[in-house]
Amino acid sequence: MRNIVNWVLIVGGGIFIVAEVLLGAATGFDFALMGTALAIGGVLGLIFTSTKVGLFSSGALAFLYLAVLRRWIRSRLIGRDRPSNVDALIGRRGVVTTRIASHAPGAVKLGDELWRAALPDGAAPGAREAGEEVTVESVEGVTLIVR
Repeated sequence: MRNIVNWVLIVGGGIFIVAEVLLGAATGFDFALMGTALAIGGVLGLIFTSTKVGLFSSGALAFLYLAVLRRWIRSRLIGRDRPSNVDALIGRRGVVTTRIASHAPGAVKLGDELWRAALPDGAAPGAREAGEEVTVESVEGVTLIVR
């Protein structure tokens, strides 16, 4: 009878892990980690041939995960607000290599790269001539919008 409870913990933990896989990590790995806590508790219960050890260790591991590790693990799994490569271009200064006019895109050298560039809608009349310095205002597809 003692081993039945431990086997239920192991099987229940396995079901939680499989559910996490089937859901595609939609729960943020909570099911997988809780299932692991149950399965480890069940294994420890089998090793010590004690239902109390299995239940206590499962509960302790689940509590440890929920109270302490969950926030830390989620902060590692969920991406922080990191700027993308495109976001890193905004605000950078470049040099016009090919004339840019209101409805005639040109080119800008930004660092070691040459980019297609255009003026923003509603920009002051006039063009940016080769050699002028411009600042990236935004990015639309593969075109830098400069001012």
